[in-house]
Amino acid sequence: MITLSLLGLSLLSLVCHVLSGPVRLSTPVPEPSRRPLVIWHGLGDSYASPGMLEFMALIKDMHQGIFIHSVYLNENLEEDERAGFFGNVNEQLEFVAGQLANVTELQGGFDAIGFSQGGQFLRAYVEIYNSPPVHNLITFGSQHMGVSDLPLCRPWDLLCQLARRAARGGVYTDWAQKNLVQAQYYRDPEQLEAYLEHNTFLAPVNNEVPDSRNATYAAHLSSLNALVLVLFSADKTVVPKESSWFGSYAPANTTSRRLGEGGEGEAEKEKTIVPMRLQPLYTEDWIGLRTLDERGRVVLETCEGEHMHLSDGCWKPLVKRFVGEVLDEGEMYQEASGQEVLRAQ
Repeated sequence: MITLSLLGLSLLSLVCHVLSGPVRLSTPVPEPSRRPLVIWHGLGDSYASPGMLEFMALIKDMHQGIFIHSVYLNENLEEDERAGFFGNVNEQLEFVAGQLANVTELQGGFDAIGFSQGGQFLRAYVEIYNSPPVHNLITFGSQHMGVSDLPLCRPWDLLCQLARRAARGGVYTDWAQKNLVQAQYYRDPEQLEAYLEHNTFLAPVNNEVPDSRNATYAAHLSSLNALVLVLFSADKTVVPKESSWFGSYAPANTTSRRLGEGGEGEAEKEKTIVPMRLQPLYTEDWIGLRTLDERGRVVLETCEGEHMHLSDGCWKPLVKRFVGEVLDEGEMYQEASGQEVLRAQ
């Protein structure tokens, strides 16, 4: 009995000692805070299609805890896809800028990925708005110098065929420039004067229109940490494919000609590509691209295969390198009040 009593007193004393000290509760280790990501899908897709959801899931597996926002023009999936064909791009950009400004997790800035036409739209967002700001921008198969032929349609894609037929019928008409998305980045080297006069989206965003250049565009684009331009080696959808690297066909008056092999005296146009660093847009630094490049911040990458055929070897190294950077306490996004607003998901 004495032994038991002493043991009981010892245990009671130990319990009292523990309770008298500070209580330390075990808490799970928080996931790292990462720079959030915004994705803008391409033509014929929607913001929450199975393919987009799968891609976002793979990125979340790669960068644990990252917050991802997928840009939408309409919360209805069918209408969101339709908006990739029909609509006013400038109005769509304004809508998206408001959308991003109202996502709390993005307020300190974000990385961005643009698929196909979503890439030039995100670049336009950077140039015109950039609030909240973009850190790194990756564009896959985008049409930064437009297209000289409209994207081909799959045989069963009636929506695409309807838009393509309408655009080809009058690409620089007022109606097309306000209602057909692809017409708004159609850049015909044989009709450059008409393009500069009537195009409502690409020509202004590229600061190609004389006497109408906006210095803000250059200031915003050159503020990027990195601009990653991805070209697909066998791309037949983007014409020319070099548009993904700010390349374009030479204007008609500088296009060389050679004798055709099929007939006597037939002249055939030999289309020459003007690469990025020879573009007036670059040499005169209309949009800040040369400034960005001279700082070593423009990355030109090639993915093997056709348009938007994304192999793991193509996208994973780029997303690992340029997306989802872990932010230390000094880089945590803060509101003006000093309150932390980033909550990675």
